[in-house]
Amino acid sequence: MGTVYVDSTVGDDLRRERLFSGELFTFSPGINSAALCSLARDMAEEVFAPHDPPVAQDSMTAEDYAKILADLKPRFIHHPKAKELIPGMLGDLGCDLERTYFDVPRLRTMAHGEFMKVGLALQFHPHRDTWFSAPFAQLNWWLPVYQIESGNSMAFHPRYFDTPIENSSSIYDYDVWTQTGRQQAAQQVKEETRKQPEALEELELEPQIRIVTPVGGVLLFSAAQLHSTVPNTTDRTRFSIDFRTVNLDDLLDDRAAPNVDAACTGTTLRDFVRASDLEPLPDEVVERYKVMASGAA
Repeated sequence: MGTVYVDSTVGDDLRRERLFSGELFTFSPGINSAALCSLARDMAEEVFAPHDPPVAQDSMTAEDYAKILADLKPRFIHHPKAKELIPGMLGDLGCDLERTYFDVPRLRTMAHGEFMKVGLALQFHPHRDTWFSAPFAQLNWWLPVYQIESGNSMAFHPRYFDTPIENSSSIYDYDVWTQTGRQQAAQQVKEETRKQPEALEELELEPQIRIVTPVGGVLLFSAAQLHSTVPNTTDRTRFSIDFRTVNLDDLLDDRAAPNVDAACTGTTLRDFVRASDLEPLPDEVVERYKVMASGAA
């Protein structure tokens, strides 16, 4: 646990097995991953003009910044080009497009200093995605849109991968969140009022792993990894893209990272579509997983 594989050529089956055991993978930019980041840059530069997006926060109020993000982020999520480039990325890295399902790509921003850390620019505390109703077979894909450095990256805390943490994930139900919390994001400008899962004990965040990839490089990790947003100590806003995948065979055969402490309800699986043709996961698979997950927690 704690190994970082760089441009590994192992097959996807073995790669997923290693990810489920707590390892990390990173890949150099490919044609499709670079194009996805280019799409995000083009869209950001259009709405932030005449300002360069990574420094635009220095020229506007948090309220005006939030209004721009409220328009930009949904448009990126639903851009048809993204749904073409992501399957291309997955194919480039050896995923079986008939068995691999992905959810929508999200454009994230992390301002520097104290400018804006809530709502549409939420700075995430240390967490596992499995606290937020993510399936234990989920893998997270993360790409920087502009150049990053250690001071505006993301941190992993591998000592906790198989160590339970007292947390408040029992308050979270994904179905309720999609009906209420997500819609409130644009109103969260000065203070974050939405209740979300968090650790209820003091964590030892050192040692930690920070991986700095080139623009369009890919960072791949399990949804069970404890990770956090690094406080942005640079002078540039971080823009990044993330999306998630599950493999149908993993869901059917119960291959996944261990659930050591998640107690949330609901599941995000209805958000996933097949990479080959954008068909959703079969209802019976989603319902089967919900039953299993509720019993495991």
